[in-house]
Amino acid sequence: MSRTRSSRLRKVILPAWLVVGDAVFAFAGLALGFWLRYGSPLGRIGMDVPDATFAAYLPLLLLGTAFLIAGYAQLNLYEERLLLRKYQSVALIVKGTTFWLAGYLALALVIKFDPPISRAFIPIAYGSVLAVMFVWRTAFYELLVRPAWRDQVRQRVAVLGWNDEARALAAELAAQPAHPYQFCGVVTLPGDPAPPEALGGFDDLAAILERHQLDILIAARTDLPREQLLRVVEACERAYVEWKVIPSSFQILLSGLRLHTIGRLPVLGVEELAINRLFNRVLKRLVDLVGALVGLVLSAPLVAVLAVLIKRESPDGPVFFAQTRVGTGHRPFTLWKLRSMVPDAAARDRERQSTARGDARLLRIGAFMRRWNLDELPQFWNVLCGHMSLVGPRPERPHHVDRLSGEIAHYLPRHLVKPGMSGWAQVNGLRGDTSIAQRIQHDIYYIENWSLWLDLQILLLTFVRWKNAY
Repeated sequence: MSRTRSSRLRKVILPAWLVVGDAVFAFAGLALGFWLRYGSPLGRIGMDVPDATFAAYLPLLLLGTAFLIAGYAQLNLYEERLLLRKYQSVALIVKGTTFWLAGYLALALVIKFDPPISRAFIPIAYGSVLAVMFVWRTAFYELLVRPAWRDQVRQRVAVLGWNDEARALAAELAAQPAHPYQFCGVVTLPGDPAPPEALGGFDDLAAILERHQLDILIAARTDLPREQLLRVVEACERAYVEWKVIPSSFQILLSGLRLHTIGRLPVLGVEELAINRLFNRVLKRLVDLVGALVGLVLSAPLVAVLAVLIKRESPDGPVFFAQTRVGTGHRPFTLWKLRSMVPDAAARDRERQSTARGDARLLRIGAFMRRWNLDELPQFWNVLCGHMSLVGPRPERPHHVDRLSGEIAHYLPRHLVKPGMSGWAQVNGLRGDTSIAQRIQHDIYYIENWSLWLDLQILLLTFVRWKNAY
């Protein structure tokens, strides 16, 4: 398929089909909610069911469908970059449907509809819409990731220049067959080694763009002479190829980059991150307080049982284990856990950054607790006290922080936010004896891209993702 037809498929045809499909299945979800409320035994449990006909409700269902599609569109659900991003799309659907729930409830309270909207119908319809939309979007995604469609949808990408950033980008794209970008190769610059993926040299750039039907050219180096940069831009413009740059001057906090003007000069710099804005800090703290209180109450009986089992297996040591960790602003605090090892384990632990699999110091009940993260339950107290958050980078001991900050680039910015009981790195399996550098990358991603929805997603994933928990 030509690049023009492929672009039209991504930008127009598939998004249009998604809008139509979402509208059909959103309406189906609302219709299912109507049946559950008025026609099924579920809707009759514990409540009187008023008379209502589908024909009378039809205008309200159509209005609800329009609101849902408008909400999805406002959240940019139909952008081409999300065509192969199933979970990001589903997250936006959950977000948009939740906005619909709040808005429809508010309308039901303020405006008198004819017939009146049942307040029980709205939450039932909310659940049915989410279920139907998830099934529809999953089926669409499974069709789209088949090679015949996937290769038409993905944008063809080449890298200009070959360095560590280019290698990392190539590895990232190669590791994800369903990534929206398809890595095609490298356009080498003078002085670059010739990698196996080389498409040719800088002097042949125009021919390479045309021959390989590229959609995007990403510059991995920005130290080119001005004349060469102008040649690159002109070649991309003539071939209608997007031109992007890896900002090697900024290795972290990229989402906070904003363009300002000082006088008449444009200046690129890092603004305040979303997670550090006052309103967001207050919102996150409120969620932490509620979550910590609920967690402490619900976990108290389980903690009591585990305490008995710990003392039975290891009567000489305490039930709780306290350890100094580094928190936000590099301030130390005392972290609490249920003791999972023999009493003198900490004395032999200074050189270990993480507990090894099958560590001989683990108690039998300790191995069980670590497998299911039950030893972390006392940290609800740390969250309540404000030392930690429900979600954030995991805290480390001071001597490990001192060592790792000298070994791993961009380690210290993870202390810009409160450490968490769970985190983006942990739900992606980066715990135990795994790459510390990859953990830091995930921590920085979390800090840059924080939202309340990301926190909720991580909290949900905490209960279903246990990889490398030991």
